[in-house]
Amino acid sequence: MLQGPSSGVSDIEEKKKAMMNEMIAKLTDTCWDKCITGSIGSSFSNSETSCLSNCAKRFIDVKMLTMQRANSSS
Repeated sequence: MLQGPSSGVSDIEEKKKAMMNEMIAKLTDTCWDKCITGSIGSSFSNSETSCLSNCAKRFIDVKMLTMQRANSSS
């Protein structure tokens, strides 16, 4: 089966989606393990909410910094 030029774009988009899903899963696992220490209730405590927010921000900052450094060294 022949693939047109648009198939390359969809392949790139699929790879981007897969990378984003992987990053979100890693962020979720990392921050959950770090911040949720007690039993799971119907809502997060204030300290858990703060921890999750800070953890996610740091995770994203590190990812962005890593990508910038990788791109600048290429």
